[in-house]
Amino acid sequence: MWLQDTRPSCWAVAWDWVLAPSAGHVLLPKVPLGGEGASPAQRHGICFVAGGCLPNLGPWADRVPCKSALPAPLLSGWMGERRGLKGLQKQWYYLFTHHSSSASSATMLLLHRAVVSAFRHACRFKSTSSKLCIQACSTNDSFQPQCPSLTFSGNNSSTRGWRVMGTLLGLGAVLAYHDHRCKAAQELPRIYTREEVRSHSSPETRIWVTLGSEVFDVTEFVDLHPGGPSKLMLAAGGPLEPFWALYAVHNQSHVREILAQYKIGELSPEDKAPSTLKTSDPYADDPIRHPALKVNSQRPFNAEPPPELLTENYITPNPIFFTRNHLPVPNLDPDTYRLHVEGPPGGQSLSLSLDDLYQFPKHEITVTLQCAGNRRSEMTQVKEVRGLEWSIGAISTARWAGARLCDVLAQAGHQLCETEAHVCFEGLDSDPTGTAYGASIPLARAMDPEAEVLLAYEMNGQPLPRDHGFPVRVVVPGVVGARHVKWLGKVSVASEESYSHWQRRDYKGFSPSVDWDTVDFDSAPSIQELPVQSAITEPKDGATVESGEVTIKGYAWSGGGRAVIRVDVSLDGGLTWQVAKLDGEEQCPRKAWAWRLWELQAPVPAGQKELNIVCKAIDDSYNVQPDTMAPIWNLRGVLSNAWHRIHVHVRANP
Repeated sequence: MWLQDTRPSCWAVAWDWVLAPSAGHVLLPKVPLGGEGASPAQRHGICFVAGGCLPNLGPWADRVPCKSALPAPLLSGWMGERRGLKGLQKQWYYLFTHHSSSASSATMLLLHRAVVSAFRHACRFKSTSSKLCIQACSTNDSFQPQCPSLTFSGNNSSTRGWRVMGTLLGLGAVLAYHDHRCKAAQELPRIYTREEVRSHSSPETRIWVTLGSEVFDVTEFVDLHPGGPSKLMLAAGGPLEPFWALYAVHNQSHVREILAQYKIGELSPEDKAPSTLKTSDPYADDPIRHPALKVNSQRPFNAEPPPELLTENYITPNPIFFTRNHLPVPNLDPDTYRLHVEGPPGGQSLSLSLDDLYQFPKHEITVTLQCAGNRRSEMTQVKEVRGLEWSIGAISTARWAGARLCDVLAQAGHQLCETEAHVCFEGLDSDPTGTAYGASIPLARAMDPEAEVLLAYEMNGQPLPRDHGFPVRVVVPGVVGARHVKWLGKVSVASEESYSHWQRRDYKGFSPSVDWDTVDFDSAPSIQELPVQSAITEPKDGATVESGEVTIKGYAWSGGGRAVIRVDVSLDGGLTWQVAKLDGEEQCPRKAWAWRLWELQAPVPAGQKELNIVCKAIDDSYNVQPDTMAPIWNLRGVLSNAWHRIHVHVRANP
């Protein structure tokens, strides 16, 4: 067993040279096994010390009081020859008292295993059993080493036995030390130059990238990249920073955690200077925004109006209309703008200026736009999801004007066909590769005059603001906001839906059981029409209301042109209900493109100190909101339409 006295904190220690005991002190090396550069007297107390003679050690030794000692074998075999100490007459092992850390304990365990192995080997070497006698010594300043007998019984001489024992013990200690140093070296990060990183830019050479001073091998992650392999390959062999600057979603903890799994080393200190890749700020030319907007992301810019302003007006003012951007806002010249419309085989392709679009019959409609992630923040309370933390304001209503898409497609020669087809839209907002935002809708909807799909150039009687698609955007009534492509540059018809990332790998709903390890985006259809929705905008959650009567306001809307026919409101968490009054424009059957604002004035029950207010909407297909979020939770946090709940306090009467 490991040599140890009766005190549990005292461990037998040894070193691969011999040191002379004197006046109750022990010489300890400056570089212990427990940590490079650490003083063992201060940290681990891990070292090997043997009695004997040695010249001046200079900076290699500390002198600390010795706590106890025990005799040791003569190490004049392998160790004595290695250090030139052959012929020493007496040796001593010392016990060094310490409070071992986890690191030192681990090292001791390694030494323990090595020494036990060596000790057993030595015992098997002897023809008869051996006995080790240990005597702990006093620990005062007058301490003098004493030598209890330490013998092997048998025919061989004790000197030879101790030499064998010492050789094996020393060898075991050195091997354990070597093993520790090798493991420590393995834990140090590998150092690479930028030139080495640049040489790993393909699957054949493996795909490396850098972030700051760290180097990552992301070969196995390329096919798993949510934005598609091609996006990640843009950074192959180089830095991620220029591309992450475009997509602020990367600056989240879970993204960093995923990347950390692929770390292989560090950049050479000479190469740690910031990348010389010259990149201008792609967001520097973004428009100025209204200060009332609650910002969820600056780059790209995404923001929503505060609840108290959201339903002040039936038509949302342009400056506080919610903004959902995926890329930098392009600054387009209306005089040189052209919309390219691909014609069918045998038809003609169009290149339309703004003046050309003005020649089509102008059509105006009031339409509510809602982001698929509206109210995502409530879904996050059930379980973490990925996406912007939208509250209840990722929805707004405007009066839009422009040319009907069906008229433009007809002029290009398109018509309804028996087989499935899709109209694909491509924006003029793009990333550094020129990849633009894109989406698609079924051709049947696009060609239906009753669907009223617009190529809009006006918003609330004014040219489109830059944040909302100037000079031309798509408006698809009753459909999720992601299909209302802004800064429209190209329209085409295809047999399959758009191959855009935002059509194929985003804006889809999944079961609560699906996570990021099991999700299959190809298994779910793209979101088009949205489910019925409502929310409370007044009072605010956590507010204090007066006793007597409370006024509750909010909005309600349903996708697909389904009209909201009723909004139910509860003051007691859903135990009892009252019907709210609907305001706003009357809705046409199957063409209810805009929201209904609602209001309820209700007496506050006497003695109530707080109210749990809930609302739910019902559309003309009798679709109703689910009561809780948990059953509709999904990993992207979309389609969040459970009952909206707020908690308010009631001010007591004076």
